[in-house]
Amino acid sequence: MLRWLLTATLACSFIVSASCHDGVTATPPDTTPLNYWQAGKTVSAQAIAAYGGLDKCFAAEPIPDGVWQRMQGKTYKENPYIGCDDLRHVRALHWDYDKQIHIGEMICHKQIADRVVRILRQLFDAKYPIQRMLLPDVYDADDERQMRANNTSCFCYRTVAGSKHLSKHARGLAIDINTLYNPYYKVRKNGTRIIRPATAKPYCNRDKDFPYKIDHDDLCYRLFTEAGFLWGGDWKSPKDYQHFETP
Repeated sequence: MLRWLLTATLACSFIVSASCHDGVTATPPDTTPLNYWQAGKTVSAQAIAAYGGLDKCFAAEPIPDGVWQRMQGKTYKENPYIGCDDLRHVRALHWDYDKQIHIGEMICHKQIADRVVRILRQLFDAKYPIQRMLLPDVYDADDERQMRANNTSCFCYRTVAGSKHLSKHARGLAIDINTLYNPYYKVRKNGTRIIRPATAKPYCNRDKDFPYKIDHDDLCYRLFTEAGFLWGGDWKSPKDYQHFETP
């Protein structure tokens, strides 16, 4: 029902914006950010309707040449395990606490692409807040930087922090959501703590309430786990509250 109401609202918004008021034709909505899929930009309901509707805004497709070029030497490095044909470019819209619609994108493995698109659409329909959904290349593939910015992303060819083993992110099979508020957290045997990002110490106490928090009652947790993903918050050690991956 919520999806139907939102679709109807978008359609009605476009009809109103395109009509004449006192003999003056309204200015057509600016669809440029959607036409060129400018992740990070905000868009109106009228612009979405003029662009072709919500369904057109949620898709997984082969990676465009321009995006692939942006990834070189950053999230993508030459390797024998995964190439461009194995990956998909996901387009999605998302809400945030500012009550605006934001353009997002991510790269993921083609095996999970349809599931990811479906989950992101369900989160959008529920107005679930995601602050940013940009490619890690915006941050030069620096995981600490993008986590401090609370960025949501998937693919980055890298090892697990502190090891030589490839991360699930290196194959596009893991997604990190609202990363600052859902940190990676580990207590070493000597009692010292590893917190990533380093600025996320206030959010390691999961008994507190704060924005963007993922827990077992959270819609994001429910949708990902129902789709077959494992949640890093269920691990004994380390805890990785932002992290969802395929088995």
